[in-house]
Amino acid sequence: MRFEVINTDKSCAARTGILKLRHGEVKTPVFMPVGTNGTVKALTVDDLKEIGFNLILSNTYHLYLRPGEEVIKSAGGLRKFINWDGNILTDSGGFQVFSLSALRKITNEGASFQSHIDGSKHFLTPEKAVDIQVTLDSDIQMQLDYCSHWGASREEAEKALDITANWLDRSIITWNKAKENGYNGSLFSIVQGNFFPDLRQKSARICIDSDTHGIAIGGLSVGEPPELFNETMAATAAFLPKEKPRYVMGIGTPDYILNAIEHGIDMFDCVLLTREGRNGRVYTHKGPISLKKAENALDFTPIDKECGCKVCAGYSRAYLRHLFKTKEILCSMLASFHNLYFINNLVTKARNAIEQGRFLEYKKDFLSRYSNGDTNE
Repeated sequence: MRFEVINTDKSCAARTGILKLRHGEVKTPVFMPVGTNGTVKALTVDDLKEIGFNLILSNTYHLYLRPGEEVIKSAGGLRKFINWDGNILTDSGGFQVFSLSALRKITNEGASFQSHIDGSKHFLTPEKAVDIQVTLDSDIQMQLDYCSHWGASREEAEKALDITANWLDRSIITWNKAKENGYNGSLFSIVQGNFFPDLRQKSARICIDSDTHGIAIGGLSVGEPPELFNETMAATAAFLPKEKPRYVMGIGTPDYILNAIEHGIDMFDCVLLTREGRNGRVYTHKGPISLKKAENALDFTPIDKECGCKVCAGYSRAYLRHLFKTKEILCSMLASFHNLYFINNLVTKARNAIEQGRFLEYKKDFLSRYSNGDTNE
């Protein structure tokens, strides 16, 4: 993997760049749709290409449990299995293990957990996480990390940081062995430290010294207030080297994305866009709307008159409400397509604004309309 910074906004840390990966170049900042189980829910790979995506995320934990390594290995890797010719980033499964607090136990050696599917017992080590991602043939893989919860004590945060650092060393050793055997995917390290600034800085230094291809800012979106999220993200990003791509996991709303871009974040992902689409919530330049509202029953205008997607070109709010109320699958498909198109268009315009040296102006104008628009929420 190679990463090149192309433009930096004069008024803030926002920047554009190019990720040069095995299956094509990716312009940054970039939003990655989440295909947890090897599919971005309700969309085909042709839909994703039509919107303009060339980097999607899949999850090691879920694919390890179903369909399992052997199935994907027999298929020739995840890319062939899902019929996707673009790039794939795989999460190590650390956040999923974190979310199974009642079903797991973490030690320095690894994480033991029970499957949320059938209760079967498993043991995930940093070595195994790398090996699974090698089998998946990820273009970018993440180290296994230990994420501490919002409100954790300093002692808990230090323990999580130390274990994550230990797991990073072991991940690098295993990744290097895989590289010697022909694997060409990249490895990203992850910053932890909870919400203690000095621990964040210590973890960032460990990631920098490890010299992985990129660095993710982990341990966010764990229940903390939005102000603290933004403060911690910005402070952590400031520690990181400019020549490496920076990734914040789990953000998908326009305000979070634009704040991340302002502070020099290059990559982000979230399941929210398709999840909300399946629940009839869609994004517009004047804020999100709920399709199920009665006021849409006779509204034959598109979701968003300013949107250029095929959904807005061909379908009305009234029809989409009808689909939602009758529980037709097509509603999930169309709403999810629109939401991903909307967020990809937002990021594309943010890149253009950075190139023109006017990102903060663009952010202010967008959020002013988005936050104060006339929505039916």
